[in-house]
Amino acid sequence: MTQPKGPAIIIGYGSGVSGAVAEAFAKEGYPLALMARDAAKLDAAVAAFRASGVEARGFVADAGDAAALTAALAAARDALGDAEVLVYNAALWRPGPVLATTADSFDADFKVCVTGALVAARALAPAMIAAGRGSLLFTGGGLALYPSPEAPSLSVGKAGIRALALMLAKELAPNGIRVGTVTIAGEVAVGTPFAPEKIADAFLALHRSPPDAATAEIVFKG
Repeated sequence: MTQPKGPAIIIGYGSGVSGAVAEAFAKEGYPLALMARDAAKLDAAVAAFRASGVEARGFVADAGDAAALTAALAAARDALGDAEVLVYNAALWRPGPVLATTADSFDADFKVCVTGALVAARALAPAMIAAGRGSLLFTGGGLALYPSPEAPSLSVGKAGIRALALMLAKELAPNGIRVGTVTIAGEVAVGTPFAPEKIADAFLALHRSPPDAATAEIVFKG
């Protein structure tokens, strides 16, 4: 008997990459738990998915607030069951130069880009390990490979989430959990080689592939 699919949780849901990823997993038959700070946009997205026959719920949370994110993840589990997929897409862009970045803003941005990803992984991984299946997927960026003083906190954030993903891949592959990151090495734009739906295909490819730390990163070059 085919085991029912657990929900795909999309943290940092929006109309770009994360929206395309949500649509891709919905087409694969996954219920959706969408998380973002804007309640009105979440309500509109959930209504649209439900109108097309997809089971979807929205949960308001700031990815940089560990307590709020933990509560939202618990609410998603109560509503839809244990997650089978996590896609962590939350990030903040703040302009440079580097020495104009304050300690407070740097810390706040890091919490959104990286700490929230760790919070989500810690919340969801135990149930995945118990089930012997699941995927933790993270949206990376070319700034991890080519940092820019024009985006100092995001450069560090993308480097951080890349490191987190690669470490988790080594730690969780023996438990049958797929961990991966799509490092988007270009500007996302509709109708280009970096179109959101093309990037979403890379996330699906990671999810479908066997757990292996050696293949935990797709550097998406269009």
